[in-house]
Amino acid sequence: MSAPGALLSRSPAQAGGAPSPVPQVALAVVCGGYAVGSAVGWGSPRLAVIMGDFGLSLAALVAAVSCGLYARRYASPFRPAWVLFALSSGMAGLGNGVWGWYEVVQGAAVPSPSLADFCFLLFAPPAIVGLLVLAKRPVTRAGWVCLGLDAWLIAGSLLTISWSLALAHTAHFQGRSVAQSALSLAYPLLDIVLVSMVLALHFRRSSVHRSAINTAIAALALTVLCDALFSSPLLHDHYRSGQILDAGWFAGSMLFAYAPWVGRRSGTEPAVEDLRQAVRRPQPPGSRPIAGSLAALTPYLAAAVCTLGILTNVLDGRRIDRVVLFTGCTVVLALVVRQGIMLLDNITLTQELAQKENHFRSLVQGSSDVIMIAAPTGVLRYVSPAAAGVYGRDAEELVGSELASLIHPEDLGRVVHEVRRFLAASPEAEPTTRIECRFRAGGQRAGGDGWLNVESTVNRHHGGLIFNSRDVTERVRLQAQLQHNASHDALTDLPNRALFTERVTKAVTGRRSTDHDTAVLYIDLDGFKQVNDTIGHQAGDELLIQAARRLAESVRAGDIAARLGGDEFAALITGDGTRDHAAREFRILEIADRLRVRLSEPYRIDGRDVRVAASIGVAFAEPGVSPAGLLRNADLAMYRAKQAGKGRVELYAPQMQDEVAHRAELASKLRTALQDGEFALLHQPVVELASGRITAVAAHARWRSAEGILFTPAEFLRVGDRGRLTDEGGERAAELGRWQLEEAVEQAAARHRAGHQVPVAVRLSARRLLDRALTPKAIEALLARHGLPTGALVLELSESDPRIPLDDLERRLVALRRLGVRTALDGFGSGYAAMSALRRLPIDVLRLDRGLIDGVVESARLHKITAGLLRITSDLGMQSVAEGVDLPEQVLALRSMGCTHGMGLAFSGPLDEPRLRRALTRGSYPVPALTGQGRAVVLSGSRPARHGAASGPEALPHPPLRPNSETSVPPT
Repeated sequence: MSAPGALLSRSPAQAGGAPSPVPQVALAVVCGGYAVGSAVGWGSPRLAVIMGDFGLSLAALVAAVSCGLYARRYASPFRPAWVLFALSSGMAGLGNGVWGWYEVVQGAAVPSPSLADFCFLLFAPPAIVGLLVLAKRPVTRAGWVCLGLDAWLIAGSLLTISWSLALAHTAHFQGRSVAQSALSLAYPLLDIVLVSMVLALHFRRSSVHRSAINTAIAALALTVLCDALFSSPLLHDHYRSGQILDAGWFAGSMLFAYAPWVGRRSGTEPAVEDLRQAVRRPQPPGSRPIAGSLAALTPYLAAAVCTLGILTNVLDGRRIDRVVLFTGCTVVLALVVRQGIMLLDNITLTQELAQKENHFRSLVQGSSDVIMIAAPTGVLRYVSPAAAGVYGRDAEELVGSELASLIHPEDLGRVVHEVRRFLAASPEAEPTTRIECRFRAGGQRAGGDGWLNVESTVNRHHGGLIFNSRDVTERVRLQAQLQHNASHDALTDLPNRALFTERVTKAVTGRRSTDHDTAVLYIDLDGFKQVNDTIGHQAGDELLIQAARRLAESVRAGDIAARLGGDEFAALITGDGTRDHAAREFRILEIADRLRVRLSEPYRIDGRDVRVAASIGVAFAEPGVSPAGLLRNADLAMYRAKQAGKGRVELYAPQMQDEVAHRAELASKLRTALQDGEFALLHQPVVELASGRITAVAAHARWRSAEGILFTPAEFLRVGDRGRLTDEGGERAAELGRWQLEEAVEQAAARHRAGHQVPVAVRLSARRLLDRALTPKAIEALLARHGLPTGALVLELSESDPRIPLDDLERRLVALRRLGVRTALDGFGSGYAAMSALRRLPIDVLRLDRGLIDGVVESARLHKITAGLLRITSDLGMQSVAEGVDLPEQVLALRSMGCTHGMGLAFSGPLDEPRLRRALTRGSYPVPALTGQGRAVVLSGSRPARHGAASGPEALPHPPLRPNSETSVPPT
C-alpha cells in the first residue's frame, strides 16, 4: 500500500472518555442483595412478606420519582415518555402497597379481584404509550399502519402459542366467576401486548437517547417476564410474597429508576451525546446494520411462529381452537396487508431514489469542479467528467490511479501531512479541510502538459476521502502578480522602496560580522524636472524606464537596484568581507562612478538626445548603523553631491548629519521666533545717484533670538533651501515671507500718514509670489486694509529658479501691474535664467547683483559688463538700482555708466523705524564728486566715506565689503 493509501486507512481518534462505572456497580449490588435475600427467605416468613410487598412498592415508587424528577428537570423530546413511565411505576408501587396492606397489615389473603389487581392492570397502558414515544416515529401514514401491523403480528403469534399452551385452560377453568376469569386472562394478554411492543420497538428505537431507551426496554422486558411466570399455572398457585420471583420485579423497577440518568453519567445531554456517537460510528463499506435486518424480518418471524403453533396442534391431532384459528387468519391477513404496503412504499422509494440519483448525476457531471473519491488505499475510485475540462485528462484515465502520482513531488509531503492531521481530528470539530497543491495536467488542456494549481475541499467518506477540486491557476497567478506589484515599481518594474528597505534590513542584520563593506547608493537624476517641463511627462517616464534598465544592467548579479520614487533610485551593493577601508572605498566608489557615467549618457527619446546627470550618495553599513540610518546616510551624501555641483559621487561623512541636525535646530528656532515675535523689520534707503535723494526704501528682516544671538537672512533663510528639510523649511520661509510683507505694508502705511510717501520694496521669491495665499486679490485686500496706495509697493523677485513656470509667473505679474504694484528683478547679472525672465516678465526695476558692483571700479571686464547691462535697462525703459554700493568710487563709476539709483553703505545701512524717519525727514544723502586729481570727495562739506563707514550721521560702521544682507541689527 502506498503512503497516501496508508494514511487514508487510519481511523480518526476517538474523543471523550468512558463514564464512571460506580452507578452500575451500585445498581448491581442493590439488585443482587435483594435477590440473595429472596433466595434465602429473608430469614423469617414475616420479613419475607414485608420485603416482597413493601420492598417492591418502595422500588416502584423510587422509579416513579426518578423518572418524574428527570422529566421535570430536563427538557427533551422524550419528556412525555418519562412522565408515562413514572405513572406506570407509580401504579405498580401502589398495587404492591395494596397487596402488602392485605398481607402484612390485615394478615388476610388478598381477594380476587382487588384494588391491587386494577393497579397492576393500569401498569401496562402508560408503559405501552411511553414505548411509542421513545420509538422512532414513522414519518408517513403508511409507516404508522406498518407499526401497528408489526405489533399485531408479534402479539398474534404470542397469543397463538400462549393460548395453545396455557390460556385455553385458564379460559375454561371451572368454579370461577366471570371477573376472576377475565382478570386471569387480562394479565397474560397485557403481557403479550407489552412483549409485542418491546420486540417491535426494540428494532425501531431512535438512535438518539439510545442508552436510556435500551435500559427502559430491559426494565420492561424483565417485568413482563416476571408477570408471565406469575401468570403461568405452574407458579400462580404456589406463589408467595418474598420469593425469588420478586427479585425480577425489584430489578425491573431499579432499572426504570436508573434508565433516564444513564446518559447523564458523562456530564453531557444524552440526546447530544448519543447523536455524537451515531455520527462518530461509521459503517464499513458494504456492511448492513444487523438491527435493520432483524427489524425487517421480525413480522415474518412472527407469522412463522404463529404458523408453527397451528401446525403443531394439527400434527398432534388436537382440535384447533377457534381463538387460535381466528388469530392465525388475522396474522396472515396482516402480513399480506403489510407486504402490500411495503411493496407500494418500495416502489415510491425506488422512484424517488432514481430521481435523486439522476439529479445528483446531473449536478456532478454538470459541475465545473472535479469530484474525486479516493479509497482507503489512496486509489481513485470515482472521478467526475469535469476532469476532462479542468485537468485535460479523461475521468476513465484517472480512475484506478494513485492520488500520490498526480500531485507535484514538492507538494506531496505537505498534502500528506495535512491529510493525516485532518483524519486525526474530530469530525465534529473539523468536518472538512482545504488543501491547495499542484496537480498534473494532461495533453487535452490548452497549453499542453504541465502543472495546475488546484484547490480541494476534502471530506471523509467510508474511511476514504472525497475531493471537491477546482482549478485556481489564474487566481494564483493573479495573487503572484499582485504581490509582485506591491513590491515593485509599476513604471520601471524595479523593486520599490518597501522591498528595497526589506532587502537592506536583511543585508544589515543578517550579514557576517566581517562583512563591513556592504553599501547603499542613493541616486538622483539631475535635470529630470526640465525634461518633464520641456518635452512632457511621457518622455520623462520613458527616460526613467531607460535609466532603470541601465541601472539594473550595471549592478552585479548579487546586488539590488530599486526605484524609490520620482527620479530617485538606489542600489544595494553587497560586500565581500574585506576589512581594508581604503580598498572597500575604492571598490564602491568605482562602482558608483561607473553607474554615474552610465546614467549620465544621452537618452534617445522620440528621436532626440536627452541628457541628465546623476548625483550619487554612498553610505557604508558600519557596525551599529540601523537599516533606516543607512538609507538616511546615503540620502544625505546624495544631497551633498547635488549641493557640490551635481553629477558627482559623494561619500557619507558624520559631519553631514551634524549639518542636518543644525538645520533642524535652526528650523525649530525659526518656528519659535515667528511665534514669539522675535523678528524685526529694518529698511535701507534707495538713493538717486545724481542728487542723493531718497526715492524708496527696501525692507529687510532681522532676527534677534531670545538668547541675544543676531541672525541675518543669509543664515536663517538657508533653512528653506532645497534638501531633506524642504517641507518644514519651506513652510517656515513662506510664513516669514507673509509676515515680512504684512509688516512692511503696515509700516509703510504709517509713514505715508506721517507724510513720508516713499515706496517700500519687499523681497519675495518667485515661488512665494505664486503661492495661493498671495493672489492679486489678497495683496489688494492687504493694501486696502492698511490704507497704502498700490503704487507705493514694489515686489522684488529674489530667485531665478528655472523650475518655476514663467507662464504662470507672467500672468501673476501682469495682474499685479494692473493693480499698480510694481515689480523689481533682484540679482540681475547672476543666474542663467535672468535673461529669460527679463525677456518674458513685465519688470519695472532691475537690481544689479552686488557681484557686479564689488569689482566694477577695479575690473575693466566687469566695468564693460555692467555698462552693457545698464544700457539694456535704459533701452527697455526700466529703472536701475545697484546693490552693495559701499564706496564713493562705486557711486561715481555707476553714475557715469548711466545707473540711476543705488543702495549700500556709501549712503546708509538698514535702519530701524526711528532712524529711518529721521533720514526721510532729511530727505537726501550727500553724493561724492570728482576732484581735479580724479579722487572722490563728499559734497555738502561732509567727510569722505571710507572703507567700513558710510557717510552721514545715520551711517552704521561695518566691515569692508560686507554683504548688506548680513548687516547686524543696530542698537535701539
